[in-house]
Amino acid sequence: MKTGLIDVGGGMRGIYAAGVLDGCMDRGITFDLGIGVSAGSANLASFMAGQRGRNYTFYTEYAMRRRYMSLGNCIRKRSYIDLDYVYGALSNSNGENPLDFPKIRDNAMEFIVVATDAETGRPHYFTKADMAQDDYAVFKASSAIPVVCRPYDAQGFPCYDGAISDPVPVRKALEWGCDRVILVLTKPEHVRRTSQKDDRLVPLLRRRHPAAAEGLHLRAERYNEGVEFAQALAKEGRALIVAPDDTCGVDTLTKKKDAMRALYEKGVRDAEKIERYLDSEQ
Repeated sequence: MKTGLIDVGGGMRGIYAAGVLDGCMDRGITFDLGIGVSAGSANLASFMAGQRGRNYTFYTEYAMRRRYMSLGNCIRKRSYIDLDYVYGALSNSNGENPLDFPKIRDNAMEFIVVATDAETGRPHYFTKADMAQDDYAVFKASSAIPVVCRPYDAQGFPCYDGAISDPVPVRKALEWGCDRVILVLTKPEHVRRTSQKDDRLVPLLRRRHPAAAEGLHLRAERYNEGVEFAQALAKEGRALIVAPDDTCGVDTLTKKKDAMRALYEKGVRDAEKIERYLDSEQ
């Protein structure tokens, strides 16, 4: 039975999913397929590399640095978040906290990273074949939040955050042959997205990338539909949704370390739900 795990990201709220994945490592839980969206792709990379606690360090230490995200980056890099710093100076083999790419490469788990083609607004699904040691462009592409970041080139075309085009890629997991899907959300399951915040950014994005702007406008609708589809699968026993009961005050770009630790610890505990689900479905 093929099992997939989806990490939908969510900016700094992604620390919850980082906790879930660390809890899975503690329990020796593995998956056949991982699909990461935005920050979820980085979470899964560390999970596949077996680097427990690495994601937590990024969220609670490196993200506090001005080089990671600051208004100064907007001037120097034209992006609030310096993705080259995150996936280069920090993550390269000679970086401060290297990603163990050989372990990712050799891990039997399949890996999909979701990004959005800035020109067409359509999702693009990168795989391990698109990654290489010290070449983590696909993670940068998947995490390039519209307006907050400039689009990032990967495989020859500009990309934005994967959450614009396929924020909850449950159907993609089924297309890849998964019999059951673990969906990790970073906000409570009952919370539905609204388009108000996104729509304020749409006019700014439409000037250069109208198709991506339309995707941003539709993101809330796509997110809600994806969660509802997963809930329908869960009723059939084909999916499990793991989500925090609250976000502890953590939002997309927060720097509240105490709140982030609390949300991370929720995730570590909630990994037990995955263990119970997998045991019951065997």
